[in-house]
Amino acid sequence: MCKGLASLPASCLERAKELKARLRILLQKPNWTLSCCKIGKNKLTLEECLKWKESFEKLLSSKYGLCAFTAFLVSEFSEENIAFYFACEDYRRIKCPTRLLTKAQKIYSEFISSEAPREINIDHETRDITKANMQDPSPSCFDQAQHRIYMLMAKDCYPRFLHSPTYRDLLCQAKPSTKATNLPQLEKKV
Repeated sequence: MCKGLASLPASCLERAKELKARLRILLQKPNWTLSCCKIGKNKLTLEECLKWKESFEKLLSSKYGLCAFTAFLVSEFSEENIAFYFACEDYRRIKCPTRLLTKAQKIYSEFISSEAPREINIDHETRDITKANMQDPSPSCFDQAQHRIYMLMAKDCYPRFLHSPTYRDLLCQAKPSTKATNLPQLEKKV
């Protein structure tokens, strides 16, 4: 006999809410227009879009690239990977030992622990090493887990992004830069 939602553990209810939110995103079918990648007054250029194909690092170092890749990860329900990666980048820059400990615990509980609401996909060995590192958090305590997630994104998510309708749509919508469009005209006149 069903006792209702009140009898379920809190973690089950939290996971159910998270799934509901993710399904809502999926059902909305995000519109991959250039407007999702407008930052400030600048607009995405075709040249910048094409640079993303050169390397994963170039994609992540581009504001537009990071925006588009993050939106792609959201559509694949794996946005926790990029969130964890950048949480580790921020964590590594912390100088205050007290703040380091607090932030390490927050990252661990959000991404690493078995009850984490945004649990990342890492092997047991990496999870165990990271858990052991939590005994005495240092700026490098998440390095192995961060490296695993980076490699997962670079070898799995990044190639899928480059072959996705998301990326193709951005290529079609991006405008050639004024420098690139003026060069052929100048060459013809010379």
